Amino acid sequence: MSVRWRMSVASRVVAALIGGYLLTALASICLARFLPLVRAEAVVLAMTVSFLVYLPAVLWCFACRSAWRAWFGLLLPSAALAALYAVSRWLL
Repeated sequence: MSVRWRMSVASRVVAALIGGYLLTALASICLARFLPLVRAEAVVLAMTVSFLVYLPAVLWCFACRSAWRAWFGLLLPSAALAALYAVSRWLL
């Protein structure tokens, strides 16, 4: 096994752990913000749904052809969710 392959796998693991957590956290924040429920219920539902977001994020990291695509596939939706949340905080 080459060093390049090992670094690619290590990058995917870091992407799955950190990038997946970032995507999951932002998804649950946005869900809790936009669900038309009582705040406590919205938070509980968003945190429950977060488990359903984290699993595909981790699977995505290891299903991609390259580690760059795995990072891009996690950071692009994370940036969109962060922008959506920031705009909603600014406008509402």
